[in-house]
Amino acid sequence: MRCRCEARLCTKCSQDSRDPKSASRLQWDSEGVAYPVNLSSCSPFRPIPLQHGEALAGYNMSVLVSIHRHIVKSAPMATSKTELVARMVRRAGVFRSRDLNGAGIPRQYLKLATDRGLVRRVGRGLYIPADAQATEHHSLAEASKRVPNGIICLISALRFHDLTTQSPHEVWMAISEKARRPKVDYPPLRIVRFSGDSLDYGAVTQKVEGVPIRVFDPAKTVADCFKYRNKIGLDVALEALRDCYRQRKATMDELWKAAKVCRVARVMQPYLESIA
Repeated sequence: MRCRCEARLCTKCSQDSRDPKSASRLQWDSEGVAYPVNLSSCSPFRPIPLQHGEALAGYNMSVLVSIHRHIVKSAPMATSKTELVARMVRRAGVFRSRDLNGAGIPRQYLKLATDRGLVRRVGRGLYIPADAQATEHHSLAEASKRVPNGIICLISALRFHDLTTQSPHEVWMAISEKARRPKVDYPPLRIVRFSGDSLDYGAVTQKVEGVPIRVFDPAKTVADCFKYRNKIGLDVALEALRDCYRQRKATMDELWKAAKVCRVARVMQPYLESIA
């Protein structure tokens, strides 16, 4: 006699698997494989999958049909969700794994997309399309994803506007004076706290690799450099001022207004007069 619990002799019952009156259901494992489970006799038990080529004559055909339907339906579903995740990553440019929570998609599909070579992991919880080419400002996009409320400032903003020859190994980012300090392992951040008008004035939105980033405009960035000259050096601020005016990235009026907002008008005045 064979019990319907996986075509093996049952030590707890002697029920014929061909008995249509025996109660059975399906149990699914983590990989989506179905197993017929006998409820009337030997549950609970460890299900054993059917071996290839094993005789099916003794099994309830409705159970086997249900198994087949589930396998057929689950495979396309997994594929479509994996491809949907890949499209979401492509649209975002730089994608955070927690963004899947709002879409109601388990994060395991992000791993499946990575294993299939559709997306690439570039940091903890950050993914980009597999064929994406990282630009010079890729770290700015990553930092903006990590700290959405931050604004690219000082040396990083100078580099973004081509106003310095320096290449910072950290991303300089401004946050509110009362904001909680972000805990980010990568990319390395240099946090500077701004308050009042100095945080809001001159902040513009640009796109890097399809990711919106907030960065201070050239005039505000130059004024910030004079305000924080003790951090970055006066020579860096002077170089930025000369390049900004020479490249016509800001007018004298814009520079003067930004200097007033940052309260460095007196400091910048002689230098502004020298280049005017």
